[in-house]
Amino acid sequence: MPWNTWLCLALAVLGVVLFLYGANYYDAVVGWAGVFLFLGAVLAFLIWYIYSELTRR
Repeated sequence: MPWNTWLCLALAVLGVVLFLYGANYYDAVVGWAGVFLFLGAVLAFLIWYIYSELTRR
């Protein structure tokens, strides 16, 4: 797998971990940062995947 996929996967996992940490310790800022990091990683992966499919010959 390319490095882009690993990076998006690592950021998504980090987002989930931050969300769970924020939920466990009642820290809303960390929890929402985890949610947005997860969504950003999924969105970045989708954009990269669609772009690579459209530019393939």
